[in-house]
Formats: sequence, C-alpha cells, structure tokens
Amino acid sequence: MKPPAPPSSDKPPVLDASLHEGHRRRLLDRLVNEGIDSFHDHEVIELLLFFSIPRRDTNKIAHLLIKRYGSLSHVLDADFALLKQEYGIGDKSAYLLSSLPSIFRRYSLDKLNKSNKPLRDPESSVRYVQPILATRSEEVFLLVSLDNQCRVLSSNIVSEGTVKQAFVYPRHVVKEALKVNASNVIFAHNHPSGNANPSKSDLKLTDLLMGIFHAMDIKVLDHIIVAKDEHFSFAREGILKPPQP
Repeated sequence: MKPPAPPSSDKPPVLDASLHEGHRRRLLDRLVNEGIDSFHDHEVIELLLFFSIPRRDTNKIAHLLIKRYGSLSHVLDADFALLKQEYGIGDKSAYLLSSLPSIFRRYSLDKLNKSNKPLRDPESSVRYVQPILATRSEEVFLLVSLDNQCRVLSSNIVSEGTVKQAFVYPRHVVKEALKVNASNVIFAHNHPSGNANPSKSDLKLTDLLMGIFHAMDIKVLDHIIVAKDEHFSFAREGILKPPQP
C-alpha cells in the first residue's frame, strides 16, 4: 500500500541555486573520488535531482522524500503521479526517479545476455532472474528459454498481475518457448510481499507446467521465486521432479 499524500506544508521552498552551487560541486566530487557506496540514501536522491532541478535545494527535497517513503528503494518505487503532484518536483524529476528501477533491470539483463553464460545450476539461474524480478512491485511470471547447452535464447514476462497474484495461462508460456525452439526452460516469478516460500498455487502451477513441457520433450530446469533479497529454487530444494510415466 502506498503512503498517503503528505500535507502541502511538506513542500520545500524554491531557493536561489547560487547558495548551493558549492555544495553540489562537493557532492559530485565525492561521487568521482569515493563512489556512490559512500552516499546515504538521501544523498543519492539529492544527486539524481541535480540533473532535473537546477534552481532548488535538492537536499531538502531528498530528506522529505526519504522521510515520507522510508528508504531509497521505496522512493524509486513510488508512483509517478504521486511524486509529481505531492512534492512539486515536476515531470522531469518524477520521470527520472520512477524510471530508474526499470533501467536497472534493463542494464542487468543486457549484461547477463551479453555474457552468454549457460544456466546449468540454481545459483547461475538465480543470478539471471533476480535483477529482472526483485525490483518489481507487481507479481509477474517470467519464462527463460534455453538451448540444448542451457544458454539463454530469450526471457519473457508472460503474465503480470496485482501485488498478490499473477494469472498464468499455460498456452502463453508454451507459445513463448516454442517460438525460439527451446530445449530447456526456467520458470521464475516474484513475491512482492517479501516471502519467497512457494504457495499451494505455486506448487500446483509448477506441476501443471512440468507435465505440459515434459510431453513436448522440453526439460524444466527450475522454478525460482524471488522476494526482494530472498529467493527459493525448486531445483535446489529437490521438489522439481518430472511427471511419472
């Protein structure tokens, strides 16, 4: 659930940018010399806002955002309309902040795809799917299609749902695998609630899909559940078994 809109008194005043020019330069120098890991959450937000708000005290805005949402990740996951409306940061800043999680996913996926490393074990599979799923606020179901050497042919979100449930249609999953002539597949979905343990419906869906893919001679290597920093691998836990003849 998103936090309620803050009172209008939370909106920071517009200030002369010349008062903050030296502070901005020092923060940029820190970024170059020490790296982003040395920054507090509010300083990361402040730095980002430099590029969209040239004439306002972005330190004050950053503090208000972190106070309101609680953390850097919660600010970046905040609704675009709420950021724009409630904090007076405008379209550019709202677009900038709200687009960063999807940009990060795109970066991570591109880097993994370019490496072309096979996904032959739960560890490598988790490294592949976690950046795609961990930052999503809605539940989605991901199909990773692999060749006979377990190299990625494609990865597709085949279902999107609410924060509690994604509705998965087996025919959509099968269609994506057949498009690229997959020899192996990995299923993955996220639990935005933060609990990575599989539900009864997760187990039932896995059994159903495994039966379908087994009949088509396509091996299911794993089903991975991602919940923020946690994950659950069906293969690693030994509960991913092909249907009995």
